[in-house]
Amino acid sequence: MNPLNRSLLHQQAAGAGSTISLPSYDPAAVTPGIVHIGLGGFHRAHFARYTHDLMEQDPCALSWGIIGAGLRPSDRPLLETLNAQECLYTLVERDIHGEKRTLIGSIMRAIDASQASAALLETIADPSIRIVSITVSEHGYHLDSATRKLNSEDPAIKRDLASPRAPSTLLGILVESFRRRRADKNAPFTALSCDNIRDNGDVLRGAVLAFAQRVDPDLAAWITEHGRFPCAMVDRITPVPNPEQIAAFRDETGSPDEAPIFAEAFRQWVIEDSFSNGRPDWDRVGAQFVIDVSPYEKMKLRLLNASHLATAGLGSLAGYETVRQTIEDPFIRRYMERLMECETAQTLPAIPGVDLAAYQRNLIERFANPAIHDRLQRINADAPVNLLLDPLSDRLAAEASIDLLSLGLAAWLKRVTLESSLPVEGRQLGKSELQLQSRARRGDTPISFLNVSEIFGAVGTHPRLLASVEHWLSALDSRGAAGTLQDAARAGLI
Repeated sequence: MNPLNRSLLHQQAAGAGSTISLPSYDPAAVTPGIVHIGLGGFHRAHFARYTHDLMEQDPCALSWGIIGAGLRPSDRPLLETLNAQECLYTLVERDIHGEKRTLIGSIMRAIDASQASAALLETIADPSIRIVSITVSEHGYHLDSATRKLNSEDPAIKRDLASPRAPSTLLGILVESFRRRRADKNAPFTALSCDNIRDNGDVLRGAVLAFAQRVDPDLAAWITEHGRFPCAMVDRITPVPNPEQIAAFRDETGSPDEAPIFAEAFRQWVIEDSFSNGRPDWDRVGAQFVIDVSPYEKMKLRLLNASHLATAGLGSLAGYETVRQTIEDPFIRRYMERLMECETAQTLPAIPGVDLAAYQRNLIERFANPAIHDRLQRINADAPVNLLLDPLSDRLAAEASIDLLSLGLAAWLKRVTLESSLPVEGRQLGKSELQLQSRARRGDTPISFLNVSEIFGAVGTHPRLLASVEHWLSALDSRGAAGTLQDAARAGLI
């Protein structure tokens, strides 16, 4: 069976019958306007979906085609697969009512920048590129974990600072791309972070300017004046598909697609309306442009992402593999409900147009979606511990209860310790986990990890947090995750 082809798409789709919705526009007519760094499942299920939908409505949107890029060697197989089928792929959106299959045509091609960034830099330099968007997870920003500012001592950053015209990191690539725009007297692009980082646009801006200041202060001043780094809140649960799912999809549909992606039906995108060189009208297809993203972003980070990380730790310790299995445990489900109701939701301001109680109920339903097989391993690998530390900091400052957040943190610490005996090769680990697992192999205890200021900051040494985490670690050691949660239920905590 021949790979998907933009020019022959409708002929090829005949084998799939009417089970896959094809683009109403001509995919061969799409031209580039966006480069996306970090071309993985989430971008293909979210950003590219919104852009595809806009192209369906407005022929002018065809000039906002996406060129994807990967910075890691592990990205290469997907990039090669996508390029072989001209970056066409099927998005399968699933809920309890069934599934919807849509062939997405908004991504044009993919660049492997894992060994050299020359092709990516040349692409971004083209003045037709008006937005560079990003999903590389917090690990790709090379931040100091405690200050959330550029870690200039990071080895990869030091290499890029020594050779700024041939960068390999996200920050080096953005700064060199801005330099080329200025040198060519072209308008700057907008750098749009889509990562789950609090104040993501501001964090990205600070790291880019810190890097640029080390390279060329005049360039840093130019970026300060002309660059735009809007904040954004993104939301859609998108598990990594396994080979069995892909094979089943191909058998069911007759499609030659080797890179389908599966996602929940729910999606949300809230974007600060601050762009330097135009933008697509994504609000016509469900996105929200706002003056201030922070209330929406904080809601999502504190309720969805913090709950994901806290329950993933407990689920892993209880022997579960997926989010659905974890949330079907009645004690973990009750723990998540109480965590949101009693602690994390209490740190949130009023949010325009949002019913927080309904949002929390919806999260439980989304986690329990039987059609989505989201693995705990993905969450543990992607989610930074700051998701728990930030609300803990607020609760400690307010002298409020922290029992449930500190249980989530204790589970995270114990999981990291237990995984220290596993081989690192083949696992995606952040710098924080690598550092703590190295300490665990030397015999350090989980409670002692909290003294690592570059990870936990001042929160880690707070006496009330130390006492609470020590209590939960002792309980997890003696009673396991299941017994600890049952004891918490008997005590009225959950």
